Amino acid sequence: MLKGTRIIEIEALGPAPFAGMLLADLGAEIIVVHRKQAPVPGLPERSLLDRGKRSIALDLSDAEDVALLMRLVATADGLIEGFRPGVMERLGLGPDACLAANPRLVYGRMTGWGQDGPLARTAGHDMNYIGVSGALWYASLPGEPPMAPPTLVGDIGGGALYLVIGMLAGIINARASGEGTVVDAAIVDGSAHMMNLLMALGQLDGLAAERGTSLLDGPHWCRVYRTSDDGFISVQCIEPKFYALFLERLGLAADPQFANQFDRNLWPQLGSRLAAIFAAKTRGEWTSLFEGSDACASPVLNPWEAALHPHMAARGSWLTMDGILQAAAAPRFSGWAQKTPAKSPARNEHGAEIRAELADPSKSR
Repeated sequence: MLKGTRIIEIEALGPAPFAGMLLADLGAEIIVVHRKQAPVPGLPERSLLDRGKRSIALDLSDAEDVALLMRLVATADGLIEGFRPGVMERLGLGPDACLAANPRLVYGRMTGWGQDGPLARTAGHDMNYIGVSGALWYASLPGEPPMAPPTLVGDIGGGALYLVIGMLAGIINARASGEGTVVDAAIVDGSAHMMNLLMALGQLDGLAAERGTSLLDGPHWCRVYRTSDDGFISVQCIEPKFYALFLERLGLAADPQFANQFDRNLWPQLGSRLAAIFAAKTRGEWTSLFEGSDACASPVLNPWEAALHPHMAARGSWLTMDGILQAAAAPRFSGWAQKTPAKSPARNEHGAEIRAELADPSKSR
């Protein structure tokens, strides 16, 4: 879908390389500018987040390499960087310089706190950002400390995906208007924006400031239960018709307490009763009991188990390349075969090729 779109990505940690991977999965040409020596601390030499990209190694403290990068920028639709505010400016690669070289450029900036504000230049990580944005508040059972799945809500959901949306919107506008833009993708903004679905529930008394009393964070029919073999079953049968099927499978359809699905006063007690019930059988036994029904109860799988699940396997949602389990490209498009991502490049694998293209544009892909 994005064939013919070129994005320059500056090597970084966190959501910026994920955004580049997603754009590459969608067919964009991503040229990642790697460091000349070792990878960014915390990333492997060949990160799966670099799959489908081309690599050139540059030293951004070297004037000649910076000049070469600016020549690349002049050929690109977009640039992605994930440094703290001010770093790219100190390198001579800030938005003003890059847009002067390419007025149609969409300059994507990925940070936790954003480009301005009191916290803009302070350190932080996923949990800090979503803690301040409000997105972490409902992420646990009542009485327990909030704990969201690592990186998914902040780095990926509120960060990388909003950066991708911003880049695509900017590129569409640039192609129509000839004018580039700067995308300020801040995890605090994106993760706060994601809260609007929950905030909409608050319009109908479905969301409260007190944890454990809202429609999606307190009910016995909206949580995860431990099984006898230390597995887990997720339950989220929100609609009454699905809740009725859930009770039927458990043999609780005639229980008068369970009949009052939306009685908040009963939720703690009924949650304890269900915890005892689920603790009596294995995850596999419960999976078999609910399988094929609309009771909205499913096993909680680790990624290696998920890859083997019949539904995930049928859709090819997971794949293994170079011995590394990873998720396949998403989303899918009608009339297009599902794309198998290209392998991750070695550092500077395409350096000579990219330099030759700059010297002779007829050699460009």
